[in-house]
Amino acid sequence: MKKPGSRYRIGGRRPLALLLLLPVLAVLPGCSLDENPTSVITPDNFFQNEEEVMGGLAQVYGGLRQTMWSYYNLSEVSSDEIVVPTRGQDWFDNGRWLEIHQQSFTANSPSGLEDINGAWNDFFGGVADANIVLAGLENVTVSDQATFVAELRTLRALYYYMLMDFFGGVPIATDPAILARPRPTRAELFNFLESELIAARADLPASWPANMNGRMTQGGADALLASLYLNAEVFTGTVSTGGLQRGQARWQDAIDAAERVINSGQYTLSADWFNNFSAENHTSPELILVAKFLNQSGLGNTFPMRALHYNQLSPTPWNGFSTLAETYFKFDLEDDMRTAIFLVGQQQNLDTGEDIDDRQGNPLVYTPEIEDVFQAAENEGIRILKWPPDPNRVQEHSSNDVALFRLGGMYLIAAEAYNELGNTAMAVDLVNMIRERVFDPDKPLNAADYNQESLRDRIALERLYELTAESKRRQDLVRHDKFTDPWQFKPQTEAYKILFPIPQTQMDINPELVQNPGY
Repeated sequence: MKKPGSRYRIGGRRPLALLLLLPVLAVLPGCSLDENPTSVITPDNFFQNEEEVMGGLAQVYGGLRQTMWSYYNLSEVSSDEIVVPTRGQDWFDNGRWLEIHQQSFTANSPSGLEDINGAWNDFFGGVADANIVLAGLENVTVSDQATFVAELRTLRALYYYMLMDFFGGVPIATDPAILARPRPTRAELFNFLESELIAARADLPASWPANMNGRMTQGGADALLASLYLNAEVFTGTVSTGGLQRGQARWQDAIDAAERVINSGQYTLSADWFNNFSAENHTSPELILVAKFLNQSGLGNTFPMRALHYNQLSPTPWNGFSTLAETYFKFDLEDDMRTAIFLVGQQQNLDTGEDIDDRQGNPLVYTPEIEDVFQAAENEGIRILKWPPDPNRVQEHSSNDVALFRLGGMYLIAAEAYNELGNTAMAVDLVNMIRERVFDPDKPLNAADYNQESLRDRIALERLYELTAESKRRQDLVRHDKFTDPWQFKPQTEAYKILFPIPQTQMDINPELVQNPGY
């Protein structure tokens, strides 16, 4: 299965319709910051007015869609949430999907040269796009110039956040010059991102009009800061072949940033939890920062296609992504309404509601167990359908936005940080606010049943329940020293695997790069 679409598209869905009318910028065709460009568009010769600046900004936002392939797949498939079994000839792809799940990737392996290198390119492509527009803004004066600059700096920080999460310290570029750059430490990159976000936040609006839904806000900057601080011990630490030596914790800062979002008055928990994922989820009051999708060719959300059986939808889905039985059975399957995201048992065509068969004519019954992940039957494995197909989709392209950050996640960040500071009662209260909308009758946690250590484990589970398939699990497992532990279809792996290797392609391009330990 190949990555669909090209990263050189701009635009969004209905609330960003204005951006779809603006010119597509053909910027750096290669995404590394040290390759030779072939584009004739430069900051000096293109950005002459506000329309052109807006078009450049749209290009940077458009790159977030690509992270829902690169960042999403690597975050999820390398964790215990998703496995991609080989089904006959489908999803073998030179072994790279199982290589990701089993964490056997290297700088030269199939996933290293395809998926990990693709992620590096996507993230640095976003950085490069932002730098080009920022440089262009130095040559033109437009209305709300400070806001444009703040959006671009914050978006650039978001792409660097993904790079730091996957690779540790990476070259920092704040201009569009094409040159080999040295590699800073991960802690130095953390400090750069923190300073960028704090500085840019002041020039961002608290909200945008409805037709600009999806643009960066102060809440978006705060949510990114909260996530940065939540993982500060990891992000400011040092990784060696023996594993992670942790850096400084920033729990109070995580609380402060998360509570700025919670108390901003701009967001509320959606009464209907499922509204956060529907084709109309731009109406959810809970979404803080999203990757925008449109039901148009090359611009759509393809999550349903990655998981569903070939006969379950039109056009034909790809029958790939499944969840692990051991992960599925961690849920409260009796009373937690969030378990409706799992498809198990007799399956239906999602357009007609009729029961369907597999390709051999047998009733299609999804089973929790996968007998042989290298030779899986087409019905094996429970599927996650968190973003349901858009009834108005165009081919495989649905318009469901994907939240990078939402309010439910901010409550859980604050809960984890409060517990680490010893305030278990406050932590339990925050967790219960998340639980009460998904249990009927409510099943609150009792603070008296927990101490700090047991509540730490419980909050990690609550994050699994609330944030399944939202690209958070790998990061959570790393933070809790569990990412390299064995689980279904995966052996114990080396401690240094908490970082991905720098792809050999990038090492060959930039002689200033130094490979991550162990690779």
